[in-house]
Amino acid sequence: MKIETRNCIGQGFSTGTGKTFQAVNPATNEFLSEKFYVASATDADAALQKADESYATFAALDWDKRALFLEEIAHQMEALGDDLLERASLETGLPIGRLAGERGRTTGQLRMFADYIRQGRWVEATIETAQPARTPLPKPDLRKMMQPLGPVIVFGSSNFPLAYSVAGGDTAAALAAGCPVVVKAHPAHPGTSALVAMAILKAAQLTHMPEGVFSLLYCNGFTIGEALVTHPKAAAVGFTGSLNGGRALFNLAAQRPNPIPVFAEMGSTNPVVLLPGALSENAKTIAAQYADSITLGVGQFCTNPGLLLGIKGPELTQFKEALAALLSAKLPETMLHKGISQAFNTKSSDMLAQPEVALLAQSDTHPATGAGRPMVATASGTAFKANPALHQEVFGPFSLLIECDDLEELKTCVSTLQGQLTGTLIGTDTEWEASKSLVQALTQKVGRVIFNGVPTGVEVCAAMQHGGPYPATTDARFTAVGVDAIKRFLRPVAFQNTPDALLPKALQNANPLQISRRINGAYTHNAL
Repeated sequence: MKIETRNCIGQGFSTGTGKTFQAVNPATNEFLSEKFYVASATDADAALQKADESYATFAALDWDKRALFLEEIAHQMEALGDDLLERASLETGLPIGRLAGERGRTTGQLRMFADYIRQGRWVEATIETAQPARTPLPKPDLRKMMQPLGPVIVFGSSNFPLAYSVAGGDTAAALAAGCPVVVKAHPAHPGTSALVAMAILKAAQLTHMPEGVFSLLYCNGFTIGEALVTHPKAAAVGFTGSLNGGRALFNLAAQRPNPIPVFAEMGSTNPVVLLPGALSENAKTIAAQYADSITLGVGQFCTNPGLLLGIKGPELTQFKEALAALLSAKLPETMLHKGISQAFNTKSSDMLAQPEVALLAQSDTHPATGAGRPMVATASGTAFKANPALHQEVFGPFSLLIECDDLEELKTCVSTLQGQLTGTLIGTDTEWEASKSLVQALTQKVGRVIFNGVPTGVEVCAAMQHGGPYPATTDARFTAVGVDAIKRFLRPVAFQNTPDALLPKALQNANPLQISRRINGAYTHNAL
């Protein structure tokens, strides 16, 4: 299948600066043949001007039309067949089976948002009727609903080339909200990005979306990202990646004359608290679960369990021995790209060089170039409390086990944690009663609390919270997964004493959309 290597600006194309770059197969370290054109500042401006021009029309579309657009994107992605999966595998080293599942997640969440916006609950229509006779002051008629923010900049992530990339969760949520999207493709998988972009553009044509509702730009540096975030027409940013990258975008957005929100997911060690009762009963089973979780996808999940905390004793010793044996038998696998592989080697080496950190086990197989070697290290609770470096994420198949002297030190270690996406507790029914304060302390630090499971695996549903306190994300109030992800790209607008004909349909007296609305404190589908 021919791949479009030019920048997509609405339905047009640009060779940008004229400079090109190529994707690299991380398994072979060889360049792939296509040369992708680096976008220019003029391209960034053109994409956002077109997005702004399409904004009013797109935001005002009937929800069903936007839903059909999302469904058509899903259909067009599926129509790419094995070509999409094979290209993604070439650019990321990920197996076809994993990518097939990720494509299903991507198309599934597009359809999920389509169903959700048809229901109308996302606008949170709220009406308080007037009370002109109220004393000492009359009450006005007030009606409020959510409205789309405006053009959204989405940065494709490296570890999910489909589900968190061109048509991934950020793009799906923004389009569902009524926001045009400009995507900055991840330079590690430009071919995959191009194929998905063509699917979106074809869907836009087939469903008669306004031109400019979607654009895709390429850049293997930082200039285009900066140009997009600082552009006056940009209204919000979605990002999944490193702490340094997310913080840089956050700072750029905050320094604008009109600051805009940056919804950045930036990293998490996803701490796991191991209580002795559970280890006494199932140390080997738990070790097997965590050996698999630590190495799943070469540890390149945002929910990888990079930190384990337990209490010294025979139970923890048994767990350590079992985990060490299992990790030693795991094979190194190809990481997503050279940058991630190099960062893993550097950060794991830096962690092992910290005082009081000792290597517990690593894969018995020496890794090839570009592969991540599974490993687990240990440190004391005292060292963890004293050394902030032990709190840092090592992105890849690495986990640090903290051995605490007693339950009180374990609680203290938990209280020193930074913000996280997830926190897990492994225990027994009898241990929970004595651990309520520990559960409460962990809950304050994370977006999702897991009991007797593993953090890897994120269910895409309305009840999922995928976010957490800083530095896991820039705003713990929001999720990047599930239908509530739409809230990131909406803002509330109130209408006071507005003539019915000038109100949005969701707030009109007759309730022509037949949606559930909160009227004078009670939810109803009735007209006024």
